[in-house]
Amino acid sequence: MNNNPLVQYFRRPAVYLKLPSGGKIYSSDVINLPETGELPIYPMTAIDEITIKTPDALFNGAAIVDLIKSCVPSIIDPWEIKAIDLDAILLAIRTASNGGEMETITICPACKEETKYGINLMALMSTLKVGNYDRELVLGDIAIKFKSLTYKEINEAGILNFEIQKKLNMLESIEDNDARNDATKTAIREVTETTMGILSKTIEYIRTPNTVVDQPDYICEFVKNCDRNTYETIKKNNMELKVQSEIQPLNIKCANCNHEYTQPFTMNLSDFFV
Repeated sequence: MNNNPLVQYFRRPAVYLKLPSGGKIYSSDVINLPETGELPIYPMTAIDEITIKTPDALFNGAAIVDLIKSCVPSIIDPWEIKAIDLDAILLAIRTASNGGEMETITICPACKEETKYGINLMALMSTLKVGNYDRELVLGDIAIKFKSLTYKEINEAGILNFEIQKKLNMLESIEDNDARNDATKTAIREVTETTMGILSKTIEYIRTPNTVVDQPDYICEFVKNCDRNTYETIKKNNMELKVQSEIQPLNIKCANCNHEYTQPFTMNLSDFFV
């Protein structure tokens, strides 16, 4: 029990969020889901704002984890939050902290006029949906069920890709042709293996006529050894589910020439919460 006489002046929930997934996919070790199914979202503290502006903490994911723990105390383990819910949580924290309106810069592709465009974040949150992850992808004798990556898996993949990109950028500095060719082959192999490893993590199980395979190592081995058409079909299906679950592009009408166009909504986390 808090005996501080100032406790009544502490921050209070400013937004209540129903997760796009509904929240029931998580165990009690990940989310303490209220009976209402809505998570109370608190405004950021001054410490949160400092943390979210720390480059190293943003890079390794610690900043987002600490931010979620602070502003959404019902979430016990932010690392295990699925990608299908992550955008909604970050939008809700931004809304609770800075209000439901934000501005973005947009340039009309028709007349090239640059203007500020107002975004209603609450309305944006209401449009978030989840792709049909219950539907299996049937390929001949097997059926594949997909799942959304966790924030931990997303962050690990981002760090791996960053390290590989650094190696690719260094290739031009290798003067010896043979050495550069060998390094290029190694880098391409690493990119391919990393991509396949990430894709395998989006598969919950593969059902055959005789069994259901859900062991990650077996699934990863299958992804690396299936034929090209099967691999491309798996990759395409996962991408479609991912896109369906993301924030959709903004529909914008140019105030200068009335041209209608779409613009992707992006969250640059270092300044999104300002």
